[in-house]
Amino acid sequence: MNLPFYIAKRISGSSKGSFSHSINRIAVASVGLGLAVMIIAYLTLMGFKDTISEKVYSLSAHLQVSKYVLNNSLLEEPISAQANFYQYPDSFPYIAHVQRVAYKGALLKTEAEVQGVVLKGIDAEYDSTRFKQHLVEGRYLNLRDSAYQNEVLISRKISRLLRLSLDEDITLFFIQNPPRFRKMKVVGIYDTGLEDFDDQLLLTDLRLHQRLNNWGDSLVGGYEIFVKDLKEVNTAEVDLFERIDPELLVQKVSEKYIQVFDWLYLLNRNVVIFLGLILFVACFNMVSIIFILIMERTQMIGMLKALGANNGLIRKVFVYNGLVLVLKGLLWGNGIGLLFGFVQYYFKLIPLDPENYYMSHVPIGWDWSVVLILNVLTLLVVSLVLFMPTFIISRLKPIKAIKFD
Repeated sequence: MNLPFYIAKRISGSSKGSFSHSINRIAVASVGLGLAVMIIAYLTLMGFKDTISEKVYSLSAHLQVSKYVLNNSLLEEPISAQANFYQYPDSFPYIAHVQRVAYKGALLKTEAEVQGVVLKGIDAEYDSTRFKQHLVEGRYLNLRDSAYQNEVLISRKISRLLRLSLDEDITLFFIQNPPRFRKMKVVGIYDTGLEDFDDQLLLTDLRLHQRLNNWGDSLVGGYEIFVKDLKEVNTAEVDLFERIDPELLVQKVSEKYIQVFDWLYLLNRNVVIFLGLILFVACFNMVSIIFILIMERTQMIGMLKALGANNGLIRKVFVYNGLVLVLKGLLWGNGIGLLFGFVQYYFKLIPLDPENYYMSHVPIGWDWSVVLILNVLTLLVVSLVLFMPTFIISRLKPIKAIKFD
């Protein structure tokens, strides 16, 4: 029989209503609440990161290939519409999908307003599944007909700003030589909540861009590439750059919209600091509780020493007792944290203001490895600090401890 564990089990099973029982419940609640908050914080953080990242990637893919230029002008230098990675994607094992695009600046004019916009030309091979999740009104572009379409998708923000509605005709003016304009029909309205896109981006037919720029069918503005595994995007960028024409530029979308991803990184760092503080408080509470338990059991300690128990055996009693409380706290913490995650994930009970948070509800992102790491980290850190208060046991004298009251 493991004597220290047996005594610890008897201590932790104190009768209800006793002082020890109340202290044990406080210890379990302290660890459980701390772990639950950490799990909820990380699930929410991962949800934010995944949701915002996916919104950016759904509109710009993971990698972009364009002509290398030394300015930031919206006047694109065209490249071949039959690049090798587009024609033979199987030769690039990390590529999941390639789509051709083109960008062009324009002025959107209504009867009362004029707004600067950026047109993104897409074709029938564009990954519409990712984009359609952002459609809030109307339909997607009809890109299957042989002739180019005078259809356009606008953002909800632009539609409200210019008071535009579905099936309304708009006029786009293109500053070029010679100047041109086109009458377009609004067939759909999208909403991502990201200002970089909603403030100016309109989706149109790629063939419209080719016609306005006199490119013909053999030229496009660039390519957007989705990789199979986002963790390999750096490797894909380097390999693709080495295998394409030297006049082409390969750029990660995370670098193009670096302000968004830097904000996510900053958010991640703040959450780590916040979780560290929670873990510190949980450890401090456990140290305080073990001190209290030692003080309450001073007479028991004196009796055990009088019967021949050494300091190490008695110290194990309180460490085992603390571990039992920690494990109970972990069980409650996982239950509360994961229950909150499942309820919010499926029922979306907590709303958010899309104007400030880029989404309409608190998102939840699942990563069981992170949940496991939080459990192991809490168990290890709190277990280690349990040894600190037990060293006071060696300073207790049996005679004084037995007479302690």
